[in-house]
Amino acid sequence: MTDLDPFTDVLDGPMYVVTTASGATRAGCLVGFVSQCSIDPPRFAVWLSIANHTYRVASEAEYLTVHLLHQGDRALAALFGEETGDRVDKFARVAWRRGHGGSPVLQQLPVWFTGRIERRVEGGDHVCFLLEPVAVCPPYEGEPPPLLRLSELTDLDPGHPA
Repeated sequence: MTDLDPFTDVLDGPMYVVTTASGATRAGCLVGFVSQCSIDPPRFAVWLSIANHTYRVASEAEYLTVHLLHQGDRALAALFGEETGDRVDKFARVAWRRGHGGSPVLQQLPVWFTGRIERRVEGGDHVCFLLEPVAVCPPYEGEPPPLLRLSELTDLDPGHPA
């Protein structure tokens, strides 16, 4: 427990699956640290744990694809959060297509964008990937379902320690 726990315990952000590719190697993981960080030009920050297989692949990649999770996506969150690409090919279990720069786009998740990695910034046990959006999902039809939030996934057993 840290002094920040009372503060961080009230945060309940949306969850994402981030995918990437370098050469023939694909990777993806469940992520909770994503934020828009600039309006003009538009930029996003994605923080990846240095313990993750996805981080190692992203360190050599040019692009990341950020997929927003909705409440019906719990099984996908479990796959990308509990399994590790060190041992499992997660992409053999889901429908996906090759997106911009080879970054996988998960077909089950209709809300996503792909960003070119502009910069990497170390920050403790995570590294920030600053992204310039280069491809965006088609417009969403209808009312989007509620977002899948961190509080709904606290029972997951991570593929790597935090």
